Amino acid sequence: MREILEAVAAGELTPAEAESKLAGYATTDAGRFDAAREARSGVPEAVLGSGKTAGEIGDLAATAIETTGRAIVTRIDAAGAAAVRHELKATASETTVRWDERANWLVATDADFERPAIDAGVGVVTAGTSDAVPAGEAAMIAREMGADVTRIDDVGVASLARTVDAVDRLREQDVLIVAAGREGALPTVVAGLVDTPVIGLPVATGYGHGGCGEAALSGLLQSCTALSVVNIDAGFTAGTQAGLIARQVAAVREND
Repeated sequence: MREILEAVAAGELTPAEAESKLAGYATTDAGRFDAAREARSGVPEAVLGSGKTAGEIGDLAATAIETTGRAIVTRIDAAGAAAVRHELKATASETTVRWDERANWLVATDADFERPAIDAGVGVVTAGTSDAVPAGEAAMIAREMGADVTRIDDVGVASLARTVDAVDRLREQDVLIVAAGREGALPTVVAGLVDTPVIGLPVATGYGHGGCGEAALSGLLQSCTALSVVNIDAGFTAGTQAGLIARQVAAVREND
């Protein structure tokens, strides 16, 4: 503790950095940022943009950069992305900002940040183009956790030949996230074709009875093939689960 206090006194650590080292989090006007989450659980902390003002998102992103060297924001719109860029330009030098307008995620890193890299592959599969938003969120966080991410898109069972054509690529992956709306059939079919873990990601596409992802979720929960299921549109959860599995696969490979 004394070393941390001395570093603050010498200007080598900011108060936020010191608080994150001592308490595991940093306090801002917008809330507390869990700077120790990745070290504790293997999952990087992310800022949920939904429900926050642009200023609050920018404040938390700047704190994330200050304490961990990286800011991850999900469900962020154009105004939030602009606020992050503005805040980081004012408070942090030499940051790189990537914003995916379609999947609504943003990742910012400082010049010294090194993303982890693990020897394991995560396949992110979509039934159709409409599934791209939660699938993109899943791919982003799995990649930020260090996995080698492969996208396999538009292979839905409405034309089963598309699925069959992708089987070899599906079988090359160490873990699969399969996103599907409507009745959620694709993850069930894929799980019956591969010997790798499959995480079903139901998507809020569809209409009529069971629309907005309810039928997809119910279908995946009733699947007769072995798979796990996350909540509707829960791309972040699917991606982190895949990332944790990939990390264990990589650890086994390192010890072989």
